[in-house]
Amino acid sequence: MILEVAMLQVKPGMTEEFEGNFRQASAIISMMKGYINHELQNCIEDRNKYILLVNWETLEDHTIGFRGSKQYLEWKALLHHFYDPFPSVEHFEKII
Repeated sequence: MILEVAMLQVKPGMTEEFEGNFRQASAIISMMKGYINHELQNCIEDRNKYILLVNWETLEDHTIGFRGSKQYLEWKALLHHFYDPFPSVEHFEKII
């Protein structure tokens, strides 16, 4: 299992709209091959900051399967305009 981690900095004044769009986007990602689960958490100290955690069966399920899909274009249209700066995404594997 691979954990995708993305720090999301949402533009001020757009958090409510972002959260609504993210609910829609959740339905998209949850249908993808290799998807296990995800969660979105809001930072207490900075309400414009979120962390997205997605568990995938393999790295390729995210980087090739999801990002190379037409569903990713829908995801992108729903969410990418909220970010400033654009988030970096990293992948982790469990050791213990």
